[in-house]
Formats: sequence, structure tokens, C-alpha cells
Amino acid sequence: MTLGKLLEALLLGILEGGTEFIPVSSTGHLLLATHFLEFKTSGKTFEVLIQLGAILGVVVVYFTRLAKVAFAMPFDPMARRFALGIVLAFLPAAIIGASLHGFIKSVLFESPMLIAIALIAGGVILIFVDKIAFDPKYRDAMALPPLTALGVGFFQCLALIPGVSRSGSTIVGALLLGLDRRAAAEFSFFLAMPTMLGAFTYDLAKNYKNLTMDDGVLVFVGFVAAFCSALIVVRALLDFVSRNGFALFGWWRIAVGSAALLGLYLTR
Repeated sequence: MTLGKLLEALLLGILEGGTEFIPVSSTGHLLLATHFLEFKTSGKTFEVLIQLGAILGVVVVYFTRLAKVAFAMPFDPMARRFALGIVLAFLPAAIIGASLHGFIKSVLFESPMLIAIALIAGGVILIFVDKIAFDPKYRDAMALPPLTALGVGFFQCLALIPGVSRSGSTIVGALLLGLDRRAAAEFSFFLAMPTMLGAFTYDLAKNYKNLTMDDGVLVFVGFVAAFCSALIVVRALLDFVSRNGFALFGWWRIAVGSAALLGLYLTR
């Protein structure tokens, strides 16, 4: 393994952690970056496994609140309702993702053109939705009715197409279902925990026999980098979107998707 490969893993980890929780599609960014860098690991496990590092960053930031919910569940109906909502929101993408895992990894993950187009289309949608003057019904991400949480979970299924963005689809869905901007982003954080842990566990179980020692080192480097960069982003994101909305991320998606299309054209 070369130093250059380790540096690429480090940069890709920073990219993952920095984009996992903003609505720009961390998977889309990673897949495009690995395509143009010609960065490869067995079964494209690197792109999935390092996401757990970013999720651990959220766990650290929200550890106190999550611990309070866990301890309160035996006697607090609100805590149980929050846990039920997260489970319900998690299930649609978990079931469909497991059913289509082979197709997603072997076809969609290998389609940089599709990813670039999804980035641009999602950016347009995000800019449009951000201009709508919603009258939010929910301002606390931990107090959603279970059926509303389930509705957000169905929106998350759109992110099985790389480039759509898990956080983007859940945030847009949450806004349409009555959450304010801050609560929508925060619920997306909470939903990411079981979703990405499930993806990590499923992908590792499917591919661990194919991983080499070099793959393991690269995943470790990317994992740590994703954890550190996610810590920084999560702490800053909620205040930013509360003040400024999501339009900036829509323009970011359009710029990255357009640059990717140009790069694909020039390197075909």
C-alpha cells in the first residue's frame, strides 16, 4: 500500500464525514471521487463502512439526549413514542435496501452519470422546497407522531439511488410533513443512526470474506477521518440551516453534478 493511497483514504473520509449530514449526498460525492481517483476496494465496501465513523460523530454530539431517552423509556410515553417513530422511519429503507442490495451495489453504485444527474435534480428540488413558506406543526424532532415519522422513512427510500442524498430526502420529506427546518435536520440525524448502522452491518456481513488487510487499513483511516469531520459539521449545521435554510446546498449539488458531467465527458 502506498502513502498516496492512505492520503486518498484520509481525504475521502473527511469528505464522507463532512457531507453525510448535509443534503448533498455523501455517497454520491464519495462514488464520484473514487471514480475519478480510481480508488478501489473489494466490493466497494470502503464507501459504506466508513459511514459508521460519521454516525459515531452524531452519537457523541447527542449522547446525553439519547441516554436520557433510553433511561426514560420504561416509564415515559414520550420517550417510547420517539423510539417507535425512529424504528418505523427506519424500516422502509431497511427492507427495500436489503432486497435490492445487489442491484444497488453492482449497478447504481457503478453509474457515475446517474449520480451526477441525481445530484443536479436533487439540487433543483432543494432550492424549490427551500423557497416555500411552510407553516410548521412540529418544532421538536423528538416529538413526532409515529405515522409522521413513518412518512419521513418512506422519503428516505429515495436515497437508495446514489446521488439523491439520505439527509436530503429525509429533510425534504420532513419539511413537507410539517417539521420546521431545525427539527427536520435533527430528525435526519437521529434517523441516520439505525439506517447507517444497518447498512454497515449488512454490507460487512456480505463482504467481510473478500476484504484484504489493505482494505481494512484504508477503511480504518477513512473511518477515523469521517468521525472527526462529522463532529465539526453536526455541531455547526443546525444553527446554519435555522438561519439560512437549505438553498446553498442545492446550488452546491448542481455545481458538483455539473462538474462531474463535464469530467465524465472529458474522460470518456
